[in-house]
Amino acid sequence: MVATGRTENEAGQRTALILAGPTASGKSALALALARRLGGTVINADAMQCYRELRIITARPSLEDEAAAPHRLYGVRAAAEPANAAWWRGAALAEMAEAEFPILCGGTGMYFSSLVNGIADIPEPDPAAREEARRLIAEIGPEALHVKLDPETATKLKPGDSQRIARAYEVLLSTGKGLAFWQAQPTERLTGWHLRMILLDPPRAALREAIETRFEAMLEQGALEEVRNFLALGLDTSLPLMRAHGVPELGAYLSGEIPLEEAKSRAVLVTHQYTKRQGTWFRHQKLVGTPDMQIIHSRITSFTQLSESFIGDLVNFINIPG
Repeated sequence: MVATGRTENEAGQRTALILAGPTASGKSALALALARRLGGTVINADAMQCYRELRIITARPSLEDEAAAPHRLYGVRAAAEPANAAWWRGAALAEMAEAEFPILCGGTGMYFSSLVNGIADIPEPDPAAREEARRLIAEIGPEALHVKLDPETATKLKPGDSQRIARAYEVLLSTGKGLAFWQAQPTERLTGWHLRMILLDPPRAALREAIETRFEAMLEQGALEEVRNFLALGLDTSLPLMRAHGVPELGAYLSGEIPLEEAKSRAVLVTHQYTKRQGTWFRHQKLVGTPDMQIIHSRITSFTQLSESFIGDLVNFINIPG
């Protein structure tokens, strides 16, 4: 039975669901099941899945899954146009307003934090400043550019973090004020919505096994050729998608630096390390109140294997009739 999500509580707030958790925990499968049951729209909250060039290696929902329920903000940006939390928040709020029942699904904690807590309104840097920042990163390196930042911003950034240093420098060039100044400005918290949250938090051993299995499946689906074609574009190495898990590792194999088995091992390792950081972040952040949050300590394998009673319990938790 399909229910509509356009319901309001006594405060006049509509309900939306945050479905979060580490990579390979099964978020997409559960989101699809709930979207089909509730007439919902799955809204991407994963920083890498918003780019269009790499569907396989970033584990974007398949074309079949996207056809089974509305999916938004997947593959909507070019890799050469870096996304950020401010862009995502604005795009997500627009999609939430249009959806019958929004299901915000992903593992990028900063995106969820920006949605709930607001984010600094940083002016968009002009193209010339962006080009200059990328040029300096390539010519002198992130450590040397780090010392050119304003002191307050510099103390918050690691000298080797090329992406964030480039971002900070382009803001400084464009506005005359450091990134730290803009980040300290008041933010606008989310209003008009009652958020429920489901957090997938499976055991680390289960995640490690899932990551290994998934990476093998990615290779069978054509991930190697996908990465080969992507790297052939010759994009700036500081772009976020160039560092998507599996891209540097398969790139090293394609260039003859390491054998394929080592590339696979490295990709699985860095992905597993990332899931540890994700798990820690979600366990320590308070995006919603305790009554509005449910934690599932198991991995979701596929939406077809989810029992009707399991989905029914979650629907009752979300508190949407039907």
